[in-house]
Amino acid sequence: MNCDSLQGFFDTFPGLARSGIATGLLVLASLFSTESLTGAETINLWPGKPPGDASELPPEADTSGPDGRNVAGKAVIRLGNVSTPQVTITSPPADKNSGAAIVICPGGGHRILAYDLEGTEVADWLVGQGVTAIVLKYRVPGRNSEQMWKSGADDAQRAISLVRQNAERLKIDPNRIGILGFSAGGEIAARTALAKDRGYAAVDKTDEFSPRPNFAVLIYPAYLAEKDGSGLRADVAVDESTPPMFLVHAHDDPVTPLSSVYLYAALKRAGIPGELHVFSRGGHGYGLRPTEHAVTGWPALLAVWLKDSGWLKPTGQ
Repeated sequence: MNCDSLQGFFDTFPGLARSGIATGLLVLASLFSTESLTGAETINLWPGKPPGDASELPPEADTSGPDGRNVAGKAVIRLGNVSTPQVTITSPPADKNSGAAIVICPGGGHRILAYDLEGTEVADWLVGQGVTAIVLKYRVPGRNSEQMWKSGADDAQRAISLVRQNAERLKIDPNRIGILGFSAGGEIAARTALAKDRGYAAVDKTDEFSPRPNFAVLIYPAYLAEKDGSGLRADVAVDESTPPMFLVHAHDDPVTPLSSVYLYAALKRAGIPGELHVFSRGGHGYGLRPTEHAVTGWPALLAVWLKDSGWLKPTGQ
């Protein structure tokens, strides 16, 4: 979201423009423009077949078809049958590099990956913020029917370790590596941030590096709350070691906003820094494509949080 599009956002929602945050957001937008993805580097996460994966799937492919879902007037890539997990790393220009990095987990119900809507388009925006962007192509469909998130979370942990291992080469701070996830990818991001231990047996030297992110950004995260709405799932636990989090949801999201609300409440009780935004309307699955709903202005709010929390402070300052 550049300065012109952000001004248009406030023109659409004049009440928000009068709220006092408009000036700060417009200043940030003028400082950080969106860069196109160039010079991306793609790396296989594992030296061979991922641990515990005996699946044999058809070839990886975009499964959207001619009648696939559109968001904000554009089609969405629905990448299916992912058996070779990879990260695609894109660094910002040297004069904009903040030293921060974020691993991006697209959503897709643990069945497909909304690879452009919640992956490459997000990376494009992050690079404009001076952040090294890492799009995670994790295994789908989920390999464990009882824990559909498990294979994706293993891939996410491996991705964090790999990025941290290569911090010096990538010119990033190994203590400012975040994770960002949408919907089912939000569950993977949350579980990666909450996990105290690695979910798989170490494979090589990469796994000597911590798999835990330093912060998490969860955009309409799914499956964290009990189905009856009574609270967080029993295996979703926050404690004093949990990293800071930024959460966004819409009140009318059919994938319940209680996942975000209960997680934020748990952060608050544990004394962990957190920021929660619940908007009245917006539904689900918008990525960062602007629609008529205010919730799609969340990237500007995230830019403020990243800067205010110190994640964008260049290394050595």
